[in-house]
Amino acid sequence: MKNRVKEQSLIFYSVLKWVVLSVIVGCLVGISTAIFLKALNWSTVVVSSYRYYYFLLPLALFCSALIIKVLAPDAEGHGTEKVIEAIHKENSIIKAAVVPVKLVATIITIALGGSAGKEGPCAQIGAGIASTFARLFHFDAHDRKKLVICGISAGFASVFGTPIAGAFFGVEVLVVGSILYDVMLPSFIAGIISYNVSYALGIRYSQYALIAPPDFSVGLFSQIILAGIFFGLCSFFLIELLNIGKKVSGKINVWKPLKGLLGGAILVGLALFVSTDYLGLGLNTIESSLKGQIMHWYTFILKSLATSITLNFGGSGGIVTPVFFIGSSAGNIFAQILHLDIILFSALGLVGLLAGAANTPIAASIMAIELFGPQIAPYAALVCVISFLMTGHRSVYPSQILAFKKSKLIAIELGKEIEKSKPVL
Repeated sequence: MKNRVKEQSLIFYSVLKWVVLSVIVGCLVGISTAIFLKALNWSTVVVSSYRYYYFLLPLALFCSALIIKVLAPDAEGHGTEKVIEAIHKENSIIKAAVVPVKLVATIITIALGGSAGKEGPCAQIGAGIASTFARLFHFDAHDRKKLVICGISAGFASVFGTPIAGAFFGVEVLVVGSILYDVMLPSFIAGIISYNVSYALGIRYSQYALIAPPDFSVGLFSQIILAGIFFGLCSFFLIELLNIGKKVSGKINVWKPLKGLLGGAILVGLALFVSTDYLGLGLNTIESSLKGQIMHWYTFILKSLATSITLNFGGSGGIVTPVFFIGSSAGNIFAQILHLDIILFSALGLVGLLAGAANTPIAASIMAIELFGPQIAPYAALVCVISFLMTGHRSVYPSQILAFKKSKLIAIELGKEIEKSKPVL
Protein backbone atom coordinates (compact mmCIF):
# COMPACT_ATOMS: atom_id res chain seq x y z
CA MET A 1 0.00 0.00 0.00
CA LYS A 2 2.83 2.37 0.88
CA ASN A 3 4.46 1.81 -2.53
CA ARG A 4 1.18 2.55 -4.31
CA VAL A 5 0.73 5.80 -2.41
CA LYS A 6 4.33 6.76 -3.19
CA GLU A 7 3.85 5.91 -6.87
CA GLN A 8 0.73 8.08 -7.13
CA SER A 9 2.46 10.92 -5.28
CA LEU A 10 5.38 10.85 -7.71
CA ILE A 11 3.03 10.78 -10.70
CA PHE A 12 1.07 13.72 -9.26
CA TYR A 13 4.31 15.64 -8.79
CA SER A 14 5.39 14.86 -12.35
CA VAL A 15 2.05 15.92 -13.82
CA LEU A 16 2.00 19.14 -11.81
CA LYS A 17 5.61 19.91 -12.74
CA TRP A 18 4.96 19.50 -16.47
CA VAL A 19 1.73 21.44 -16.37
CA VAL A 20 3.61 24.41 -14.92
CA LEU A 21 6.63 24.10 -17.23
CA SER A 22 4.59 23.61 -20.40
CA VAL A 23 2.37 26.59 -19.57
CA ILE A 24 5.49 28.73 -19.22
CA VAL A 25 6.92 27.47 -22.52
CA GLY A 26 3.54 27.92 -24.24
CA CYS A 27 3.33 31.55 -23.06
CA LEU A 28 6.88 32.34 -24.16
CA VAL A 29 6.46 30.72 -27.57
CA GLY A 30 3.02 32.29 -28.08
CA ILE A 31 4.46 35.75 -27.47
CA SER A 32 7.48 35.18 -29.71
CA THR A 33 5.30 33.73 -32.49
CA ALA A 34 2.97 36.73 -32.34
CA ILE A 35 5.93 39.11 -32.59
CA PHE A 36 7.37 37.16 -35.53
CA LEU A 37 4.07 36.91 -37.43
CA LYS A 38 3.22 40.59 -36.92
CA ALA A 39 6.68 41.62 -38.10
CA LEU A 40 6.44 39.28 -41.11
CA ASN A 41 2.96 40.50 -42.06
CA TRP A 42 3.97 44.16 -41.74
CA SER A 43 7.16 43.77 -43.76
CA THR A 44 5.37 41.75 -46.46
CA VAL A 45 2.68 44.42 -46.86
CA VAL A 46 5.28 47.21 -47.05
CA VAL A 47 7.53 45.42 -49.53
CA SER A 48 4.76 44.11 -51.80
CA SER A 49 3.47 47.67 -52.32
CA TYR A 50 6.38 48.06 -54.74
CA ARG A 51 5.72 46.36 -58.09
CA TYR A 52 9.21 44.97 -58.65
CA TYR A 53 10.08 44.22 -55.03
CA TYR A 54 11.40 40.79 -56.01
CA PHE A 55 14.35 42.39 -57.82
CA LEU A 56 15.90 42.55 -54.35
CA LEU A 57 15.77 38.75 -53.98
CA PRO A 58 19.49 38.23 -54.72
CA LEU A 59 20.35 40.77 -52.03
CA ALA A 60 17.79 39.19 -49.66
CA LEU A 61 19.26 35.69 -49.93
CA PHE A 62 22.78 37.11 -49.69
CA CYS A 63 21.94 39.00 -46.49
CA SER A 64 20.06 36.05 -45.01
CA ALA A 65 23.00 33.70 -45.61
CA LEU A 66 25.50 36.28 -44.34
CA ILE A 67 23.61 36.99 -41.11
CA ILE A 68 23.27 33.29 -40.37
CA LYS A 69 26.87 32.43 -41.23
CA VAL A 70 28.31 35.20 -39.06
CA LEU A 71 25.91 35.20 -36.10
CA ALA A 72 24.30 31.76 -35.81
CA PRO A 73 25.19 28.95 -38.27
CA ASP A 74 22.66 26.70 -36.49
CA ALA A 75 19.86 28.86 -37.90
CA GLU A 76 20.62 27.76 -41.49
CA GLY A 77 17.95 26.14 -43.68
CA HIS A 78 14.41 25.30 -42.62
CA GLY A 79 14.09 25.48 -38.86
CA THR A 80 12.31 22.26 -37.88
CA GLU A 81 15.04 20.12 -39.44
CA LYS A 82 17.68 21.91 -37.37
CA VAL A 83 15.67 21.35 -34.20
CA ILE A 84 15.33 17.62 -34.95
CA GLU A 85 19.06 17.47 -35.59
CA ALA A 86 19.78 19.27 -32.30
CA ILE A 87 17.59 16.84 -30.34
CA HIS A 88 19.20 13.76 -31.85
CA LYS A 89 22.80 14.96 -32.11
CA GLU A 90 23.35 18.01 -29.88
CA ASN A 91 21.70 16.85 -26.65
CA SER A 92 18.77 19.25 -27.30
CA ILE A 93 21.01 22.29 -26.93
CA ILE A 94 20.02 25.20 -29.16
CA LYS A 95 21.97 28.43 -28.84
CA ALA A 96 20.03 31.51 -27.72
CA ALA A 97 21.41 33.49 -30.69
CA VAL A 98 19.36 31.30 -33.04
CA VAL A 99 16.10 32.97 -31.95
CA PRO A 100 16.69 36.59 -33.10
CA VAL A 101 18.85 35.55 -36.07
CA LYS A 102 16.21 33.13 -37.37
CA LEU A 103 13.51 35.75 -36.95
CA VAL A 104 15.39 38.42 -38.91
CA ALA A 105 16.73 36.11 -41.64
CA THR A 106 13.32 34.59 -42.30
CA ILE A 107 11.57 37.95 -42.52
CA ILE A 108 14.18 39.15 -45.02
CA THR A 109 13.79 35.97 -47.09
CA ILE A 110 10.00 35.73 -47.22
CA ALA A 111 9.11 39.43 -47.37
CA LEU A 112 11.30 39.94 -50.43
CA GLY A 113 9.93 36.88 -52.23
CA GLY A 114 11.83 33.81 -51.08
CA SER A 115 9.71 30.66 -51.30
CA ALA A 116 9.75 29.43 -47.71
CA GLY A 117 7.37 28.87 -44.81
CA LYS A 118 6.72 30.48 -41.47
CA GLU A 119 6.34 27.35 -39.30
CA GLY A 120 10.01 26.30 -39.32
CA PRO A 121 11.22 29.58 -37.80
CA CYS A 122 8.46 29.42 -35.19
CA ALA A 123 9.38 25.84 -34.31
CA GLN A 124 13.07 26.74 -34.13
CA ILE A 125 12.39 29.94 -32.19
CA GLY A 126 10.10 28.02 -29.83
CA ALA A 127 12.62 25.23 -29.36
CA GLY A 128 15.43 27.77 -28.89
CA ILE A 129 13.49 29.57 -26.17
CA ALA A 130 12.68 26.24 -24.46
CA SER A 131 16.30 25.09 -24.65
CA THR A 132 17.58 28.40 -23.24
CA PHE A 133 14.98 28.23 -20.46
CA ALA A 134 16.05 24.65 -19.62
CA ARG A 135 19.74 25.56 -19.48
CA LEU A 136 19.05 28.71 -17.46
CA PHE A 137 17.39 26.62 -14.74
CA HIS A 138 19.84 23.71 -15.07
CA PHE A 139 17.40 21.00 -16.15
CA ASP A 140 18.90 17.61 -16.98
CA ALA A 141 19.15 16.29 -20.55
CA HIS A 142 15.86 14.35 -20.38
CA ASP A 143 13.80 17.32 -19.20
CA ARG A 144 15.57 19.64 -21.64
CA LYS A 145 14.59 17.35 -24.51
CA LYS A 146 10.95 17.36 -23.40
CA LEU A 147 10.93 21.14 -23.17
CA VAL A 148 12.45 21.51 -26.64
CA ILE A 149 9.79 19.20 -28.08
CA CYS A 150 7.18 21.36 -26.34
CA GLY A 151 8.73 24.32 -28.13
CA ILE A 152 8.25 22.60 -31.51
CA SER A 153 4.62 21.79 -30.73
CA ALA A 154 3.90 25.28 -29.44
CA GLY A 155 5.49 26.94 -32.46
CA PHE A 156 3.58 24.78 -34.94
CA ALA A 157 0.29 25.21 -33.07
CA SER A 158 0.48 28.99 -32.82
CA VAL A 159 1.61 29.64 -36.38
CA PHE A 160 -1.26 27.71 -38.03
CA GLY A 161 -3.92 27.95 -35.35
CA THR A 162 -4.08 24.16 -34.95
CA PRO A 163 -3.25 23.37 -31.30
CA ILE A 164 -4.01 19.64 -31.37
CA ALA A 165 -2.24 18.99 -34.67
CA GLY A 166 0.67 21.08 -33.40
CA ALA A 167 0.94 18.96 -30.26
CA PHE A 168 0.94 15.73 -32.27
CA PHE A 169 3.43 17.14 -34.78
CA GLY A 170 5.98 17.68 -32.02
CA VAL A 171 5.74 14.12 -30.68
CA GLU A 172 5.44 12.46 -34.10
CA VAL A 173 8.03 14.24 -36.23
CA LEU A 174 11.20 13.13 -34.41
CA VAL A 175 10.97 9.38 -35.05
CA VAL A 176 9.29 7.84 -38.09
CA GLY A 177 6.96 5.11 -36.83
CA SER A 178 6.93 6.07 -33.17
CA ILE A 179 5.09 8.58 -30.99
CA LEU A 180 6.76 9.98 -27.88
CA TYR A 181 3.98 9.39 -25.35
CA ASP A 182 6.02 10.71 -22.43
CA VAL A 183 5.96 14.18 -24.01
CA MET A 184 2.28 14.14 -24.99
CA LEU A 185 0.90 15.97 -21.94
CA PRO A 186 3.34 18.91 -22.01
CA SER A 187 3.10 19.11 -25.81
CA PHE A 188 -0.68 19.39 -25.67
CA ILE A 189 -0.57 22.03 -22.97
CA ALA A 190 2.18 24.03 -24.67
CA GLY A 191 0.34 23.91 -28.01
CA ILE A 192 -3.00 25.01 -26.55
CA ILE A 193 -1.47 27.80 -24.45
CA SER A 194 0.74 29.07 -27.27
CA TYR A 195 -2.19 29.19 -29.70
CA ASN A 196 -4.39 31.09 -27.26
CA VAL A 197 -1.64 33.54 -26.31
CA SER A 198 -0.95 34.34 -29.96
CA TYR A 199 -4.67 34.75 -30.60
CA ALA A 200 -5.01 37.05 -27.60
CA LEU A 201 -2.18 39.17 -29.00
CA GLY A 202 -4.06 39.73 -32.24
CA ILE A 203 -2.98 36.87 -34.52
CA ARG A 204 -5.88 35.64 -36.65
CA TYR A 205 -5.99 32.36 -38.51
CA SER A 206 -7.53 31.35 -41.82
CA GLN A 207 -10.94 29.68 -41.69
CA TYR A 208 -11.92 27.41 -44.57
CA ALA A 209 -15.55 26.66 -45.43
CA LEU A 210 -15.38 23.17 -46.92
CA ILE A 211 -18.38 21.74 -48.72
CA ALA A 212 -19.51 18.50 -47.07
CA PRO A 213 -17.99 15.51 -48.93
CA PRO A 214 -20.42 13.22 -50.79
CA ASP A 215 -21.73 10.09 -49.14
CA PHE A 216 -19.44 7.09 -49.05
CA SER A 217 -19.37 4.96 -52.17
CA VAL A 218 -17.06 2.48 -53.86
CA GLY A 219 -16.24 5.13 -56.45
CA LEU A 220 -15.30 7.74 -53.85
CA PHE A 221 -13.27 5.16 -51.92
CA SER A 222 -11.29 4.35 -55.09
CA GLN A 223 -10.73 8.04 -55.80
CA ILE A 224 -9.41 8.63 -52.28
CA ILE A 225 -6.95 5.75 -52.62
CA LEU A 226 -5.72 7.08 -55.98
CA ALA A 227 -5.37 10.54 -54.47
CA GLY A 228 -3.27 9.19 -51.59
CA ILE A 229 -0.96 7.45 -54.07
CA PHE A 230 -0.68 10.61 -56.16
CA PHE A 231 0.10 12.81 -53.16
CA GLY A 232 2.74 10.34 -52.00
CA LEU A 233 4.41 10.57 -55.40
CA CYS A 234 4.23 14.38 -55.22
CA SER A 235 5.91 14.21 -51.79
CA PHE A 236 8.59 11.99 -53.31
CA PHE A 237 9.10 14.57 -56.09
CA LEU A 238 9.43 17.46 -53.64
CA ILE A 239 11.94 15.64 -51.44
CA GLU A 240 14.06 14.57 -54.41
CA LEU A 241 14.02 18.12 -55.79
CA LEU A 242 15.19 19.46 -52.41
CA ASN A 243 17.99 16.88 -52.39
CA ILE A 244 19.01 17.78 -55.94
CA GLY A 245 19.10 21.46 -55.00
CA LYS A 246 21.28 20.62 -52.00
CA LYS A 247 23.72 18.64 -54.16
CA VAL A 248 23.91 21.35 -56.82
CA SER A 249 24.50 24.02 -54.19
CA GLY A 250 27.18 21.86 -52.57
CA LYS A 251 29.07 21.56 -55.86
CA ILE A 252 29.26 25.33 -56.27
CA ASN A 253 32.46 25.99 -54.37
CA VAL A 254 32.03 29.64 -53.42
CA TRP A 255 31.36 31.57 -50.23
CA LYS A 256 27.84 30.69 -49.03
CA PRO A 257 26.36 34.20 -49.16
CA LEU A 258 27.43 34.48 -52.81
CA LYS A 259 25.23 31.47 -53.59
CA GLY A 260 22.34 33.62 -52.43
CA LEU A 261 23.00 36.03 -55.29
CA LEU A 262 22.74 33.18 -57.78
CA GLY A 263 19.62 31.66 -56.23
CA GLY A 264 17.95 35.05 -55.98
CA ALA A 265 18.70 35.77 -59.64
CA ILE A 266 17.05 32.51 -60.70
CA LEU A 267 13.95 33.35 -58.65
CA VAL A 268 13.81 36.83 -60.22
CA GLY A 269 13.85 35.16 -63.64
CA LEU A 270 11.02 32.84 -62.58
CA ALA A 271 8.95 35.82 -61.44
CA LEU A 272 9.62 37.82 -64.61
CA PHE A 273 8.99 35.09 -67.17
CA VAL A 274 6.32 33.01 -65.41
CA SER A 275 4.62 34.58 -62.38
CA THR A 276 5.19 36.03 -58.94
CA ASP A 277 2.68 33.50 -57.57
CA TYR A 278 5.54 31.13 -56.71
CA LEU A 279 7.32 33.64 -54.50
CA GLY A 280 6.87 34.19 -50.78
CA LEU A 281 4.37 32.25 -48.68
CA GLY A 282 1.86 31.85 -51.52
CA LEU A 283 -1.14 32.10 -49.18
CA ASN A 284 -3.33 33.64 -51.89
CA THR A 285 -2.77 30.65 -54.16
CA ILE A 286 -3.54 28.22 -51.34
CA GLU A 287 -6.80 30.01 -50.57
CA SER A 288 -7.73 30.21 -54.26
CA SER A 289 -7.17 26.48 -54.66
CA LEU A 290 -9.28 25.74 -51.58
CA LYS A 291 -12.08 27.91 -53.02
CA GLY A 292 -12.17 25.79 -56.17
CA GLN A 293 -10.35 28.07 -58.59
CA ILE A 294 -8.54 26.31 -61.42
CA MET A 295 -4.76 25.91 -61.07
CA HIS A 296 -2.26 25.34 -63.89
CA TRP A 297 -0.94 21.78 -64.21
CA TYR A 298 2.62 22.96 -63.49
CA THR A 299 1.80 25.03 -60.40
CA PHE A 300 2.98 22.51 -57.82
CA ILE A 301 6.10 21.73 -59.88
CA LEU A 302 7.28 25.34 -60.06
CA LYS A 303 6.56 25.93 -56.37
CA SER A 304 8.67 22.87 -55.53
CA LEU A 305 11.49 24.27 -57.67
CA ALA A 306 11.28 27.75 -56.14
CA THR A 307 11.33 26.28 -52.62
CA SER A 308 14.36 24.10 -53.35
CA ILE A 309 16.27 27.09 -54.76
CA THR A 310 15.35 29.34 -51.83
CA LEU A 311 16.28 26.92 -49.05
CA ASN A 312 19.44 25.59 -50.72
CA PHE A 313 20.85 28.95 -51.83
CA GLY A 314 20.91 31.01 -48.67
CA GLY A 315 17.25 31.56 -47.85
CA SER A 316 15.83 31.02 -44.37
CA GLY A 317 12.37 29.73 -43.56
CA GLY A 318 10.20 26.69 -43.10
CA ILE A 319 8.99 23.98 -45.45
CA VAL A 320 5.40 23.31 -44.33
CA THR A 321 3.77 26.39 -45.88
CA PRO A 322 5.27 25.52 -49.30
CA VAL A 323 4.06 21.95 -48.68
CA PHE A 324 0.53 23.34 -48.21
CA PHE A 325 0.85 25.27 -51.48
CA ILE A 326 2.20 22.24 -53.36
CA GLY A 327 -0.35 19.88 -51.84
CA SER A 328 -3.43 22.03 -52.42
CA SER A 329 -2.43 22.78 -56.03
CA ALA A 330 -1.59 19.10 -56.67
CA GLY A 331 -5.01 18.13 -55.32
CA ASN A 332 -6.55 20.78 -57.54
CA ILE A 333 -4.86 19.28 -60.62
CA PHE A 334 -5.84 15.73 -59.59
CA ALA A 335 -9.48 16.77 -59.29
CA GLN A 336 -9.39 18.52 -62.67
CA ILE A 337 -8.00 15.46 -64.42
CA LEU A 338 -10.62 13.09 -62.99
CA HIS A 339 -13.46 15.68 -62.95
CA LEU A 340 -13.86 15.51 -59.16
CA ASP A 341 -14.70 18.01 -56.41
CA ILE A 342 -11.83 20.53 -56.64
CA ILE A 343 -12.37 21.98 -53.16
CA LEU A 344 -12.39 18.57 -51.46
CA PHE A 345 -9.28 17.24 -53.18
CA SER A 346 -7.39 20.52 -52.77
CA ALA A 347 -8.00 20.20 -49.02
CA LEU A 348 -6.97 16.54 -49.05
CA GLY A 349 -3.83 17.43 -51.01
CA LEU A 350 -2.85 20.05 -48.45
CA VAL A 351 -2.78 17.54 -45.58
CA GLY A 352 -1.76 14.57 -47.74
CA LEU A 353 1.50 16.25 -48.78
CA LEU A 354 2.25 17.11 -45.16
CA ALA A 355 1.74 13.48 -44.12
CA GLY A 356 4.02 12.20 -46.87
CA ALA A 357 6.74 14.83 -46.92
CA ALA A 358 7.10 15.12 -43.13
CA ASN A 359 6.19 11.52 -42.18
CA THR A 360 3.46 12.79 -39.84
CA PRO A 361 0.17 11.11 -40.88
CA ILE A 362 -1.55 11.49 -37.49
CA ALA A 363 -0.75 15.20 -37.11
CA ALA A 364 -1.82 15.81 -40.72
CA SER A 365 -5.11 13.94 -40.24
CA ILE A 366 -5.90 15.96 -37.12
CA MET A 367 -4.96 19.17 -38.90
CA ALA A 368 -7.54 18.34 -41.58
CA ILE A 369 -10.24 18.25 -38.92
CA GLU A 370 -9.06 21.50 -37.29
CA LEU A 371 -8.89 23.34 -40.61
CA PHE A 372 -11.79 21.86 -42.57
CA GLY A 373 -14.16 20.27 -40.04
CA PRO A 374 -14.91 16.73 -38.83
CA GLN A 375 -16.77 15.69 -41.99
CA ILE A 376 -13.45 15.31 -43.83
CA ALA A 377 -11.89 13.08 -41.15
CA PRO A 378 -12.20 9.56 -42.69
CA TYR A 379 -11.13 10.71 -46.15
CA ALA A 380 -8.19 12.74 -44.83
CA ALA A 381 -6.99 9.88 -42.62
CA LEU A 382 -6.99 7.46 -45.54
CA VAL A 383 -5.21 9.89 -47.87
CA CYS A 384 -2.61 10.77 -45.21
CA VAL A 385 -1.69 7.18 -44.38
CA ILE A 386 -1.38 6.15 -48.04
CA SER A 387 0.69 9.24 -48.88
CA PHE A 388 2.90 8.58 -45.85
CA LEU A 389 3.59 5.01 -47.05
CA MET A 390 4.01 5.94 -50.72
CA THR A 391 6.69 8.53 -49.96
CA GLY A 392 9.00 5.72 -48.88
CA HIS A 393 11.96 6.02 -46.54
CA ARG A 394 12.68 9.68 -47.19
CA SER A 395 11.63 13.02 -45.73
CA VAL A 396 11.96 16.77 -45.92
CA TYR A 397 13.50 16.28 -42.46
CA PRO A 398 16.45 13.93 -43.15
CA SER A 399 17.48 13.92 -39.47
CA GLN A 400 14.36 11.97 -38.51
CA ILE A 401 15.13 8.59 -36.95
CA LEU A 402 13.70 5.63 -38.86
CA ALA A 403 11.96 3.21 -36.46
CA PHE A 404 10.11 0.91 -38.83
CA LYS A 405 10.02 -0.34 -42.41
CA LYS A 406 7.18 0.83 -44.62
CA SER A 407 7.27 -2.55 -46.36
CA LYS A 408 8.68 -5.87 -45.16
CA LEU A 409 9.96 -6.43 -48.71
CA ILE A 410 12.53 -3.65 -48.27
CA ALA A 411 15.74 -4.23 -46.35
CA ILE A 412 16.75 -1.07 -44.55
CA GLU A 413 18.67 -0.37 -41.36
CA LEU A 414 16.53 0.99 -38.55
CA GLY A 415 17.54 3.27 -35.67
CA LYS A 416 19.47 5.70 -37.88
CA GLU A 417 18.68 9.08 -39.43
CA ILE A 418 16.78 8.78 -42.69
CA GLU A 419 19.64 10.36 -44.62
CA LYS A 420 21.93 7.54 -43.44
CA SER A 421 19.43 4.70 -43.91
CA LYS A 422 19.70 3.44 -47.47
CA PRO A 423 17.23 0.75 -48.61
CA VAL A 424 18.63 -2.43 -50.16
CA LEU A 425 16.36 -3.60 -53.00
